[in-house]
Amino acid sequence: MNYTLIGMPASGKSTIGVILAKKLGYEFIDSDIVIQRETGKKLSTLIKELGIEEFLKLEDSINSSIDAQNTIISTGGSAVYGENAMKHFQDIGEIIYLRTNFEALSERILDMDKRGVVHKAQQSLKDVYKERGILYKKYATIVVDLDNKSLDESIDLIYDKITRGNKNGR
Repeated sequence: MNYTLIGMPASGKSTIGVILAKKLGYEFIDSDIVIQRETGKKLSTLIKELGIEEFLKLEDSINSSIDAQNTIISTGGSAVYGENAMKHFQDIGEIIYLRTNFEALSERILDMDKRGVVHKAQQSLKDVYKERGILYKKYATIVVDLDNKSLDESIDLIYDKITRGNKNGR
């Protein structure tokens, strides 16, 4: 069984993923690092060189090929644009949406380009948040609301949902 973490950039996927993997005795994979290792380039370089659409195709292809067992997989925030990857993640385990309110994210993401948030030229952070929120909900088998929770509280909540079978948290 694998658990794939999805959510907006700065929602805590990587931080929570590493600690959750330790707590469960699982491996940990950061899909952004897999992409960088496979291509030998930083994500920002790939986005500049390929453009958004081609980068999303590359991300979908690489994410679709992740082979893991008993692993927490932290995805890039844009992974939900890849239908093949999301189907793959569903096939190999549960998908956990780390939901964070817009206000908290807007305090963490002051510049989308510097943060490496994949977005169209005219999109605001709010536009990206709304667009992706629909996709995160579509693919998630477990939804965890992280609003006003500390890191420890967030990890305990996710751990309880996983171990007690309390799915969908809606």
